[in-house]
Amino acid sequence: MAVYTHVEPDDLAALIARYDIGTVVSCKGIAEGVENSNFLLETTGGRFILTLYEKRVSEGDLPFFVGLLDHLARRGCPVPAMIRDRDGTAIQQVSGRAACVIQFLPGISLTHPTVGQCAAAGAALGAMHRAVAGFAGARENTMGHAHWRAIAEDAGDLDVVMPGLQAIVAAELDYLDAHWPHDLTAHVIHADLFPDNVLMLGERVTGLIDFYFAACDFRAYDVAVTHASWTFSADGTHCHADRAVALMRGYARETALTDDEIAALPLLARGAALRFLLTRAHDWVHTPSDALVTRKDPAPFLARLRRYQAPDAASLFAVK
Repeated sequence: MAVYTHVEPDDLAALIARYDIGTVVSCKGIAEGVENSNFLLETTGGRFILTLYEKRVSEGDLPFFVGLLDHLARRGCPVPAMIRDRDGTAIQQVSGRAACVIQFLPGISLTHPTVGQCAAAGAALGAMHRAVAGFAGARENTMGHAHWRAIAEDAGDLDVVMPGLQAIVAAELDYLDAHWPHDLTAHVIHADLFPDNVLMLGERVTGLIDFYFAACDFRAYDVAVTHASWTFSADGTHCHADRAVALMRGYARETALTDDEIAALPLLARGAALRFLLTRAHDWVHTPSDALVTRKDPAPFLARLRRYQAPDAASLFAVK
């Protein structure tokens, strides 16, 4: 989440007047993340999130996201509803951007998850994978393996971000291209289930949020992304074995991976680490200097990549 586009008070009032959620009390920008412009919206009817879609989120994809959240909510997953106006419309226009008013869910996002919280996150991901299996919508993963070379090229000279990064990325792209699997179980995945996209109260998951990278890909890749984001130290140099076991056990309670998927996890995790290394490096270069946004350091994902490249990487995904 971030703020790139500001909303004039009159435009905001006119937008909210289309809904049965009261009148505006306050609207404050949220600086975390890098993808969309987000605001904490308080009205006389309650608390909501107002999102204006920027950068990588195509307006044409928004019906997919709305449909996905509706599907998951009907199956009991803790996801935020897209609020409809009086005409039943979820996707609006404000300040020249597509926008949605979204249900505010209780809970807090985590910085340092506990073992129990990792288990709960794994279980929530597994339950989401079961629930989404019957979803008819489809979307290409534009942040997936087929696009990583283009992201690297668009980032420019990666050595500007970190000395030697250009050669590291080139070698890893070659390796992944030669070894990437093609026949694992696939359906719509979250693809970005970092701790800041999971809301919790204690060890209970109260919200899975920010589905704007959701797309069709391997479900085991979704597990790898979640492993990379939940089980490591902040600098990416250490994988906490107890967190990793808890995450994998939590997932297994809800959804069983096949032997082929388990065997592929170290490779998929290398891909996950590279994906976030590349997009963070890209945003480090291209984020406007005047944007209210917190840029994310790519270095911790280079450290994760190194760990997943190690000969014993398969041990990081053990459930015993």
